[in-house]
Amino acid sequence: MNEAEALEIVQFAFQTLLKVSAPMVITAMVIGTSIALLQALTQVQEITLTFIPKIVMVLVVASMASPYIASNLNVLAMLSYSKISSVGNR
Repeated sequence: MNEAEALEIVQFAFQTLLKVSAPMVITAMVIGTSIALLQALTQVQEITLTFIPKIVMVLVVASMASPYIASNLNVLAMLSYSKISSVGNR
């Protein structure tokens, strides 16, 4: 495996990381922003009010997005294993 192939795997791994984490991060941002807006409008400054809905919604989205996450991680694993096996065949 040369430097170009290693760089390709690392670049693909970072892209996969962004794609896999995006549903949970976007959900947490949307829920956090909406709760912050609600707190600003009602002037209720309860710290725990932000954490519970975010945790619940991130878990729901993670369970719904698990096939998407698994397929992306599977593609990354297959690419990595194919590069490793091609090194062994040289």
